[in-house]
Amino acid sequence: MELPQDGQDSATSPANSALVERLSQSHDQLLSEMQKVIVGQTEVLEQLILAILCKGHCLLEGVPGLAKTVMVQTLGTILDLEFNRIQFTPDLMPADITGTDIIQENAETGRRSFEFMPGPLFSNLVLADEINRTPPKTQAALLEAMQERHTTSRGKTYRLPNPFFVLATQNPIEQEGTYSLPEAQLDRFMFMVKVGYPSEEEEKEILKRTTGSHRAVLAKLFTADELIALQDIVRQVPISEHVYDYVVTLVHATRPGSGREVPDATKWLQWGAGPRAGQQLIVGAKARALLHGRFHATTEDVAALAKPVFRHRIVCSFAAQAGGLSPDTIIERILAHHQPLGRSE
Repeated sequence: MELPQDGQDSATSPANSALVERLSQSHDQLLSEMQKVIVGQTEVLEQLILAILCKGHCLLEGVPGLAKTVMVQTLGTILDLEFNRIQFTPDLMPADITGTDIIQENAETGRRSFEFMPGPLFSNLVLADEINRTPPKTQAALLEAMQERHTTSRGKTYRLPNPFFVLATQNPIEQEGTYSLPEAQLDRFMFMVKVGYPSEEEEKEILKRTTGSHRAVLAKLFTADELIALQDIVRQVPISEHVYDYVVTLVHATRPGSGREVPDATKWLQWGAGPRAGQQLIVGAKARALLHGRFHATTEDVAALAKPVFRHRIVCSFAAQAGGLSPDTIIERILAHHQPLGRSE
């Protein structure tokens, strides 16, 4: 990997340069370690790694039984991060996840006082399973913690661990008794990741692995401190002006009436993506560049992340739904209509 030679950027310090080089060399190893447990899902696994490098959170959508919990546990082991799983239910209260004050008695003095007991949210990797099955009040508590990275109890603020990453899942079927996340809250997630069914060959391999006695031994590739350092380095990856222009064009193309939309887009889209989409595209492109051994982000990096960044930030019209157009289909047409101009680097 070629790093800038101006000597002014902290990313070029010997320790950071070595760490970035290790990340690019570890790309295949990261996926290889994950695939000791998870069969296939290469694109999903890479998007989870990118989100962690960007200090982002992911919303996973997929039917039950696709190893979403195992995926997060495995990722936590490889990155040496503490993992907690929270099963969201209709009776779950905000204090059940953030923590609460309880009365404790001092054994020496006999005096009683409140002591904060952290909830399961106080972990590096948190799986919020079926987030759409809990009422909006608890959803909001989780999303506030994701954004602010702290919780408050009795006027005191408690910082969440660093690094901190939330992976929330929702089931695309069985919508009865669920509470859909509003668009404003969906926008808090960096990526919406689609987890699909395995192929026939992949399913055969899953059956072989899960019905025998073999257990994979996973290597720990990075520490929490190294991840924090990489998260800081990601922000220092340079972006060319034409890449910024490309991101702005794509974001505006999702907004009806902007002048950038593709033909008939006003029929397809009821609402477009906000500025946060552009921010996530830029940061995600920087992380993807590092992961693939480059210290510069390209338009190809941006295009590769357009679907997970946009699909939960655009609202399809009734005409699009009636015509069978999914958000992914519309995003594909936007990418095809707005080809990047100039250099790709």
